[in-house]
Amino acid sequence: MAKPEDRLIIETTKGRVTVGMRPDLAPNHVARIKELARAGFYDGVPFHRVIEGFMAQTGDPTGTGTGGSGQKLRAEFNTEPHTRGAVSMARAQNPDSADSQFFICFDEATFLDRQYTVWGRVIEGMENVDKITRGEPPRNPDKILSVRVAADAA
Repeated sequence: MAKPEDRLIIETTKGRVTVGMRPDLAPNHVARIKELARAGFYDGVPFHRVIEGFMAQTGDPTGTGTGGSGQKLRAEFNTEPHTRGAVSMARAQNPDSADSQFFICFDEATFLDRQYTVWGRVIEGMENVDKITRGEPPRNPDKILSVRVAADAA
């Protein structure tokens, strides 16, 4: 189990999801996710793109899929596979365009391997991810209520 500093607690409208973050794979992405979580950036943000059998995407406060924090990250592509429960950064065409948006894989999506930065994996609450309302965008999107680093939640 990831130590509290490397666990992310995501409270959603469907329940709690705990992510074990992987600073060994993507140290800059994990550091940025922690920074955004600690600033309350993700609180109230919708799941704006949710595709059955693929993934649930969030992290855009505008809910349109075009917004972010305004700080781009250099890619940290790695060999961690995009399988059920993988948490990876969304990006535009430029490999170094990831910002605040991320997605959680419902199923295997290994066609994304080494092209998107996996920075964590759901370690508890995947059944709650499975309940997130589908759509691009969903008519009534589920939301992140809060995101906290477990070390801060004690």
